[in-house]
Amino acid sequence: MSIQGVQLFIQDDHVVMDNGILQVTISKPEGIVTGVSYQGIDNLLEIRNHESDRGYWDLVWSEEGTGGTTGTSYVIKGSKFKVMVENEEQVEISFTRDWSTSLEGKHVPLNIDKRFVMLRGSSGFYSYAIYEHLKEWPGFNLPQTRVVFKLRKDKFRYMAVADNRQRRMPLPDDRSPRRSSPLAYPEAVLIVHPVESEFKGEVDDKYQYSCENKDLHVHGWICNDPPVGWWQITPSNEFRSGGPMKQNLTSHVGPINLAMFLSAHYVGEEMVPKFQRGEPWKKVFGPVFVYLNTLIDNNDPLWLWEDAKQETNTQVQCWPYNFLASDDFPKSEQRGCVSGRLRVSDRYVSNEHISVNGAYVGLAPPGDVGSWQTESKGYQFWTKTDENGYFLINDVRAGDYNLYAWVPGFIGDYKNDTIITITSGCDIDMGELVYEPPRDGATLWEIGIPDRTAAEFYVPDPDPKYINKLYVNHPEKYRQYGLWERYSDLYPNGDLVYTVGVSDYRTDWFFAQVTRKKDDGKYEGTTWQIKFNLDHINQTGTYKLRVALATAYVAELQVRINNPKANPPLFTTGVIGHDNTITRHGIHGLYGLYSIDLKGTLLMEGENTIFLTQPMCSSALQGLMYDYIRLEAPPS
Repeated sequence: MSIQGVQLFIQDDHVVMDNGILQVTISKPEGIVTGVSYQGIDNLLEIRNHESDRGYWDLVWSEEGTGGTTGTSYVIKGSKFKVMVENEEQVEISFTRDWSTSLEGKHVPLNIDKRFVMLRGSSGFYSYAIYEHLKEWPGFNLPQTRVVFKLRKDKFRYMAVADNRQRRMPLPDDRSPRRSSPLAYPEAVLIVHPVESEFKGEVDDKYQYSCENKDLHVHGWICNDPPVGWWQITPSNEFRSGGPMKQNLTSHVGPINLAMFLSAHYVGEEMVPKFQRGEPWKKVFGPVFVYLNTLIDNNDPLWLWEDAKQETNTQVQCWPYNFLASDDFPKSEQRGCVSGRLRVSDRYVSNEHISVNGAYVGLAPPGDVGSWQTESKGYQFWTKTDENGYFLINDVRAGDYNLYAWVPGFIGDYKNDTIITITSGCDIDMGELVYEPPRDGATLWEIGIPDRTAAEFYVPDPDPKYINKLYVNHPEKYRQYGLWERYSDLYPNGDLVYTVGVSDYRTDWFFAQVTRKKDDGKYEGTTWQIKFNLDHINQTGTYKLRVALATAYVAELQVRINNPKANPPLFTTGVIGHDNTITRHGIHGLYGLYSIDLKGTLLMEGENTIFLTQPMCSSALQGLMYDYIRLEAPPS
């Protein structure tokens, strides 16, 4: 590895950062990455694309008062260039775009400062950006912002998102109208006349490669000749919206490599930050690290993935970075930490407080219980408890937070009402915290596992016409296209009936309550039944039905007991959800918990039936996914 110092070459319309290992060319003053040279390849980015369409930051914005998750797409182009640091150890350069009232209605009301950093001896480069909205400026919405890199299609053919999610990918040409057939929405196509025959008959859809924030630290592409890896490493989730379970796009056919910071995917409009006039805001997105590697004493290209994971661990250990020039990115000594112990109190499980291993504990801006799921303006910091329930959250930015948690195996959300104020160098011990999950009485029966997903339920094999070979016999086969259509195949005439004590949720509970397609091509709502026996009824007591939903998309859940035609139903959620999880091959979106009272007079000794109706039926993609259902006896 070269020990050459970092050099910066400034030309009329571009600048070059060079540390002897790689060279990065960036347009001036726009701040668009136009070239990355490494290991004898003059440019790893797609040279067939215009220079402005290779490596860039972009966003989607709309004016205040606008609804939805779309808006105007804008590739962020600077108007001023400045050198922030230049020495042999480090170069940091800035590309800024300032807003003024003359731009109102034309450009997003933000000052944006894009930064690029290169270090001596480092096989890659960093990028981050500072977005700022001043108090007196007009309001706006910001549905999305990200970094995009478009790599050479003649070089990068193998994509890796996780140990068990990697494959050789089709060419972008295979998605063209003459080589593919359209499917239910534009992102998904069926490849029918590929350039290479191995991809014939496969579905390609970028959403099949989405990943939860908690698992999304490194992904990228491998070139075989010469052996080169391009990896996007995100060492911290603090600047990402939506918490650890939020799902984002990663890499996909192009070859395209993304760093998603803010998106409405798998959530909907609730995830879109909406800023009002009079609301000042500043946020640092990133840094992310683009890491390049090659084979040295190894001839297996897949070693590049293993090496990228090791480099990710190195970057995580270095977080927060101490070499950035911006005062808006605090160093470790300017941050604080919070520790404590979380235990669960559920007297129907144990008379003692329960120490929980692997509970998620986080700091997020003050809000309601579970508000972290849709929080998108501030920063979030999450960790997991050890086997005794202890947790430590390090390197928290200064500011006010609530402490939130959720515990796999227990329903609901925990929130500590104390406002936690983090200051530079603080060390706050929260002591022992006790979460009391919703519970009235003993469990009479339950369906599923309370883990906020529908992954434990029955996921069918896809229609053989719609295969992605990666997900054949794969633990995440819910990522196959078109599984919503399989419900009508399995239940052509009547709906799902689940008998407590006889049925098995792993094989008898379809993973999503979707619509049924009728012979005329239209759709109808569905009503699922849960049959159960009660030997004795407490006529004066109130039973409790807990329904935890893993996702909903323009759906409604109506609950009835022993009378499928009862009007009004015993309970309805009303129309809920814009997660679009079913379409996008997810297994969860926004979590929601509903607690429904069942008076003893509604129940009968012997067999009872709960009817779960989802009546919304204007498309194939509407529906619900359940996380967990439980019936509790009256309090004892």
